[in-house]
Amino acid sequence: MKTIRVIVHGATGKMGREVVAAVSKASDMSLVGAVCNRPRSGTLDLPGDLGSIPMSTDLSQVINDTHPDVVVDFTNSDACIQAANKTLFSKVHFVTGSTGLTENCLKLLHDSATENNVGVIVASNFAMGAVLLMDLAKRAAAFFDYVDIIESHHEEKLDAPSGTSLSLARTISENKLFKRNTSRTIALKGTTGGDFNGIGVHSLRQPGRLAHHEVIFGSSGETLTMRHDTLDRGCCMPGVILAIRKVQDTHGLLIGLDKIMEL
Repeated sequence: MKTIRVIVHGATGKMGREVVAAVSKASDMSLVGAVCNRPRSGTLDLPGDLGSIPMSTDLSQVINDTHPDVVVDFTNSDACIQAANKTLFSKVHFVTGSTGLTENCLKLLHDSATENNVGVIVASNFAMGAVLLMDLAKRAAAFFDYVDIIESHHEEKLDAPSGTSLSLARTISENKLFKRNTSRTIALKGTTGGDFNGIGVHSLRQPGRLAHHEVIFGSSGETLTMRHDTLDRGCCMPGVILAIRKVQDTHGLLIGLDKIMEL
Protein backbone atom coordinates (compact mmCIF):
# COMPACT_ATOMS: atom_id res chain seq x y z
CA MET A 1 0.00 0.00 0.00
CA LYS A 2 1.29 3.43 -0.94
CA THR A 3 2.19 5.73 1.95
CA ILE A 4 0.22 9.00 1.85
CA ARG A 5 2.53 12.03 2.06
CA VAL A 6 0.93 14.83 4.11
CA ILE A 7 1.63 18.51 4.86
CA VAL A 8 -0.18 20.24 7.73
CA HIS A 9 -0.98 23.92 7.12
CA GLY A 10 -1.49 25.63 10.48
CA ALA A 11 0.66 23.03 12.20
CA THR A 12 1.34 25.07 15.34
CA GLY A 13 -2.31 25.89 16.09
CA LYS A 14 -4.49 23.98 18.53
CA MET A 15 -6.06 21.76 15.88
CA GLY A 16 -2.90 21.66 13.80
CA ARG A 17 -0.92 20.12 16.65
CA GLU A 18 -3.55 17.41 17.00
CA VAL A 19 -3.37 16.67 13.27
CA VAL A 20 0.43 16.48 13.43
CA ALA A 21 0.20 13.89 16.21
CA ALA A 22 -2.55 11.87 14.50
CA VAL A 23 -0.86 11.74 11.08
CA SER A 24 2.45 10.81 12.72
CA LYS A 25 0.78 7.77 14.29
CA ALA A 26 -1.08 6.62 11.13
CA SER A 27 0.66 3.56 9.69
CA ASP A 28 -0.24 4.44 6.09
CA MET A 29 0.82 8.10 6.27
CA SER A 30 4.04 10.08 6.35
CA LEU A 31 4.09 13.67 7.64
CA VAL A 32 6.57 15.36 5.31
CA GLY A 33 6.14 19.07 6.02
CA ALA A 34 4.52 21.72 8.19
CA VAL A 35 3.49 25.32 7.60
CA CYS A 36 2.95 28.04 10.21
CA ASN A 37 2.02 31.72 9.99
CA ARG A 38 5.06 33.23 11.76
CA PRO A 39 8.77 32.57 11.23
CA ARG A 40 10.08 29.90 13.62
CA SER A 41 12.86 27.36 13.49
CA GLY A 42 13.09 25.56 10.18
CA THR A 43 11.93 22.23 11.60
CA LEU A 44 9.06 20.84 13.66
CA ASP A 45 9.75 18.09 16.18
CA LEU A 46 7.35 15.17 15.92
CA PRO A 47 5.85 13.35 18.92
CA GLY A 48 7.88 10.64 20.58
CA ASP A 49 11.09 9.64 18.84
CA LEU A 50 9.84 10.22 15.31
CA GLY A 51 12.36 12.94 14.49
CA SER A 52 11.52 16.23 12.80
CA ILE A 53 10.16 17.59 9.54
CA PRO A 54 10.72 20.81 7.56
CA MET A 55 8.57 23.78 8.69
CA SER A 56 8.18 27.11 6.92
CA THR A 57 5.80 30.02 6.38
CA ASP A 58 6.00 29.37 2.62
CA LEU A 59 3.52 26.65 1.64
CA SER A 60 4.53 26.67 -2.04
CA GLN A 61 8.16 26.03 -1.12
CA VAL A 62 7.26 23.16 1.23
CA ILE A 63 5.08 21.61 -1.50
CA ASN A 64 7.91 21.88 -4.03
CA ASP A 65 10.44 20.40 -1.60
CA THR A 66 8.36 17.51 -0.20
CA HIS A 67 5.97 16.46 -3.02
CA PRO A 68 2.91 15.74 -0.84
CA ASP A 69 -0.23 13.88 -1.80
CA VAL A 70 -2.48 15.85 0.58
CA VAL A 71 -2.39 19.21 2.38
CA VAL A 72 -4.48 19.43 5.56
CA ASP A 73 -5.52 22.93 6.64
CA PHE A 74 -6.77 24.17 10.00
CA THR A 75 -6.42 27.96 9.98
CA ASN A 76 -9.03 30.60 9.13
CA SER A 77 -11.06 31.38 6.03
CA ASP A 78 -8.58 33.83 4.48
CA ALA A 79 -5.51 31.67 5.10
CA CYS A 80 -7.43 28.61 3.94
CA ILE A 81 -8.30 30.08 0.53
CA GLN A 82 -4.73 31.27 0.00
CA ALA A 83 -3.42 27.82 0.89
CA ALA A 84 -6.00 26.09 -1.30
CA ASN A 85 -5.03 28.17 -4.33
CA LYS A 86 -1.37 27.18 -3.96
CA THR A 87 -2.18 23.54 -3.19
CA LEU A 88 -4.65 22.94 -5.99
CA PHE A 89 -2.48 24.77 -8.53
CA SER A 90 0.22 22.24 -7.61
CA LYS A 91 -2.30 19.44 -8.28
CA VAL A 92 -2.28 18.29 -4.65
CA HIS A 93 -5.42 17.21 -2.78
CA PHE A 94 -6.75 19.47 -0.02
CA VAL A 95 -8.61 18.82 3.25
CA THR A 96 -9.77 21.70 5.43
CA GLY A 97 -11.59 22.20 8.70
CA SER A 98 -11.31 25.99 8.61
CA THR A 99 -14.65 27.67 9.24
CA GLY A 100 -16.08 30.97 8.02
CA LEU A 101 -15.94 29.95 4.35
CA THR A 102 -18.56 31.81 2.29
CA GLU A 103 -20.52 30.45 -0.66
CA ASN A 104 -18.11 32.35 -2.91
CA CYS A 105 -15.15 30.64 -1.22
CA LEU A 106 -16.75 27.24 -1.77
CA LYS A 107 -17.31 28.04 -5.44
CA LEU A 108 -13.65 29.00 -5.81
CA LEU A 109 -12.63 25.68 -4.24
CA HIS A 110 -15.00 23.74 -6.49
CA ASP A 111 -13.81 25.46 -9.66
CA SER A 112 -10.11 25.14 -8.84
CA ALA A 113 -10.38 21.49 -7.80
CA THR A 114 -12.29 20.63 -10.97
CA GLU A 115 -9.88 22.54 -13.17
CA ASN A 116 -6.85 20.82 -11.65
CA ASN A 117 -8.50 17.38 -11.43
CA VAL A 118 -7.90 16.97 -7.69
CA GLY A 119 -10.10 16.54 -4.63
CA VAL A 120 -11.12 18.93 -1.87
CA ILE A 121 -12.97 17.96 1.30
CA VAL A 122 -14.41 20.76 3.44
CA ALA A 123 -15.90 19.86 6.81
CA SER A 124 -17.10 22.27 9.47
CA ASN A 125 -16.69 19.50 12.05
CA PHE A 126 -14.61 16.31 11.90
CA ALA A 127 -16.08 14.79 15.07
CA MET A 128 -18.11 11.82 13.89
CA GLY A 129 -20.65 12.34 16.68
CA ALA A 130 -21.32 15.85 15.40
CA VAL A 131 -21.85 14.48 11.89
CA LEU A 132 -24.27 11.89 13.26
CA LEU A 133 -26.11 14.73 15.04
CA MET A 134 -26.66 16.40 11.67
CA ASP A 135 -27.96 13.18 10.16
CA LEU A 136 -30.36 12.50 13.04
CA ALA A 137 -31.56 16.11 13.16
CA LYS A 138 -32.31 16.02 9.44
CA ARG A 139 -34.51 12.96 9.96
CA ALA A 140 -36.34 14.55 12.89
CA ALA A 141 -36.97 17.80 11.02
CA ALA A 142 -39.82 16.31 9.01
CA PHE A 143 -41.90 15.89 12.18
CA PHE A 144 -41.54 19.35 13.74
CA ASP A 145 -42.35 22.92 12.72
CA TYR A 146 -40.17 24.77 15.24
CA VAL A 147 -36.45 24.38 15.90
CA ASP A 148 -33.62 26.31 17.54
CA ILE A 149 -29.88 25.67 17.53
CA ILE A 150 -27.72 26.71 20.48
CA GLU A 151 -23.97 26.51 20.00
CA SER A 152 -21.34 27.37 22.59
CA HIS A 153 -17.57 27.60 22.25
CA HIS A 154 -14.49 28.85 24.06
CA GLU A 155 -14.02 32.61 24.32
CA GLU A 156 -11.20 32.71 21.73
CA LYS A 157 -13.34 31.51 18.81
CA LEU A 158 -13.49 34.37 16.33
CA ASP A 159 -16.51 33.53 14.18
CA ALA A 160 -20.18 33.30 15.14
CA PRO A 161 -22.27 31.36 14.61
CA SER A 162 -20.04 28.32 14.31
CA GLY A 163 -19.58 26.57 10.99
CA THR A 164 -21.16 23.47 12.47
CA SER A 165 -24.30 25.33 13.54
CA LEU A 166 -24.67 26.78 10.04
CA SER A 167 -24.18 23.33 8.54
CA LEU A 168 -26.84 22.03 10.92
CA ALA A 169 -29.23 24.79 9.90
CA ARG A 170 -28.65 24.17 6.19
CA THR A 171 -29.11 20.43 6.59
CA ILE A 172 -32.25 20.67 8.71
CA SER A 173 -33.93 23.23 6.43
CA GLU A 174 -32.90 21.61 3.16
CA ASN A 175 -36.47 20.57 2.37
CA LYS A 176 -38.44 22.67 4.83
CA LEU A 177 -39.06 26.24 6.00
CA PHE A 178 -39.68 26.33 9.73
CA LYS A 179 -42.05 28.53 11.69
CA ARG A 180 -40.74 31.07 14.20
CA ASN A 181 -42.49 33.06 16.87
CA THR A 182 -42.25 36.84 16.48
CA SER A 183 -42.15 38.63 19.80
CA ARG A 184 -44.25 41.78 20.01
CA THR A 185 -41.78 43.43 22.34
CA ILE A 186 -38.00 42.90 22.40
CA ALA A 187 -36.45 44.75 25.30
CA LEU A 188 -32.90 43.71 24.41
CA LYS A 189 -31.84 43.60 20.75
CA GLY A 190 -30.42 40.25 19.61
CA THR A 191 -32.05 38.26 22.40
CA THR A 192 -33.90 35.97 20.00
CA GLY A 193 -30.75 35.10 18.02
CA GLY A 194 -30.24 34.88 14.28
CA ASP A 195 -32.69 33.43 11.78
CA PHE A 196 -31.88 30.83 9.11
CA ASN A 197 -34.95 29.66 7.18
CA GLY A 198 -37.03 30.01 10.33
CA ILE A 199 -34.43 28.31 12.55
CA GLY A 200 -33.27 30.33 15.55
CA VAL A 201 -29.47 30.23 15.91
CA HIS A 202 -27.88 31.31 19.19
CA SER A 203 -24.14 31.60 20.01
CA LEU A 204 -22.37 31.57 23.37
CA ARG A 205 -18.67 32.34 23.92
CA GLN A 206 -17.32 31.53 27.37
CA PRO A 207 -14.22 30.14 29.11
CA GLY A 208 -14.58 26.53 30.22
CA ARG A 209 -16.17 25.41 26.96
CA LEU A 210 -14.73 23.74 23.85
CA ALA A 211 -17.49 23.03 21.29
CA HIS A 212 -21.11 22.19 22.02
CA HIS A 213 -24.13 22.02 19.71
CA GLU A 214 -27.74 21.56 20.78
CA VAL A 215 -30.75 21.21 18.48
CA ILE A 216 -34.14 21.73 20.11
CA PHE A 217 -37.29 20.78 18.18
CA GLY A 218 -40.70 21.89 19.40
CA SER A 219 -44.25 20.76 18.70
CA SER A 220 -47.57 20.85 20.51
CA GLY A 221 -47.07 19.27 23.93
CA GLU A 222 -43.49 18.04 23.39
CA THR A 223 -39.90 18.94 22.65
CA LEU A 224 -37.02 16.88 21.32
CA THR A 225 -33.43 17.83 22.24
CA MET A 226 -30.33 16.50 20.51
CA ARG A 227 -26.86 17.51 21.71
CA HIS A 228 -23.23 16.85 20.88
CA ASP A 229 -20.34 17.85 23.16
CA THR A 230 -16.73 18.03 22.06
CA LEU A 231 -14.68 17.45 25.19
CA ASP A 232 -11.28 17.05 23.55
CA ARG A 233 -9.98 18.09 20.12
CA GLY A 234 -8.62 14.59 19.68
CA CYS A 235 -12.15 13.36 18.95
CA CYS A 236 -11.89 15.00 15.52
CA MET A 237 -8.80 13.07 14.46
CA PRO A 238 -10.47 9.83 13.24
CA GLY A 239 -12.52 12.03 10.90
CA VAL A 240 -9.44 13.91 9.69
CA ILE A 241 -7.56 10.67 9.02
CA LEU A 242 -10.58 9.30 7.13
CA ALA A 243 -10.75 12.47 5.01
CA ILE A 244 -7.04 12.27 4.15
CA ARG A 245 -7.53 8.71 2.91
CA LYS A 246 -10.71 9.44 0.97
CA VAL A 247 -9.79 12.76 -0.66
CA GLN A 248 -7.42 11.03 -3.05
CA ASP A 249 -10.39 9.27 -4.62
CA THR A 250 -12.31 12.55 -4.87
CA HIS A 251 -12.51 14.85 -7.88
CA GLY A 252 -13.91 18.31 -7.23
CA LEU A 253 -15.40 19.54 -3.97
CA LEU A 254 -17.09 17.49 -1.23
CA ILE A 255 -18.72 19.40 1.64
CA GLY A 256 -19.26 17.55 4.89
CA LEU A 257 -17.80 14.45 6.47
CA ASP A 258 -21.13 12.69 6.00
CA LYS A 259 -20.33 12.30 2.30
CA ILE A 260 -17.43 9.98 3.05
CA MET A 261 -19.06 8.32 6.07
CA GLU A 262 -21.77 7.16 3.63
CA LEU A 263 -24.66 8.17 5.88
